[in-house]
Amino acid sequence: MTKHLTPLELSAIEDALYSWEGTITWAGVCDKVEALIGKSVTRQTLSGNYVIKRAYDQAKSRSSNVAPVTPSPSSLKIAADRISRLESEIAALKSENSKLIEKFLRWQYNAYIKGLTEAHLDKPLPIIDRERSDAPLRVVRRGRKGR
Repeated sequence: MTKHLTPLELSAIEDALYSWEGTITWAGVCDKVEALIGKSVTRQTLSGNYVIKRAYDQAKSRSSNVAPVTPSPSSLKIAADRISRLESEIAALKSENSKLIEKFLRWQYNAYIKGLTEAHLDKPLPIIDRERSDAPLRVVRRGRKGR
């Protein structure tokens, strides 16, 4: 069981979910992920990641709206699978974009109420010198004296 997934593993899992066909369950996803990345993961690990949860929800809604499939040549099937995966990804991204626009409008209103200007909000972040520290050094003592 692992809690930490690399960005490459997350991307592979997301792609697998966007191209998922048929009924989807967390148990099925966990089995597929284990075969895909070679790590045993739990439902909680997968559902705790926003990107994977979004792709799972998209696959779940897509599986409930499945129409009967007619046989076609393999090249058409590959193209149709790719189109289906891309349409699913587009729908998920549109949903996320809508949520981000709502969040931006809320931030814009709150900044206006606080009297913040666009110039103030666009100021660059301060540069942090990671090589330097103004904090005093701590002395680490080993063992216990007097006992």
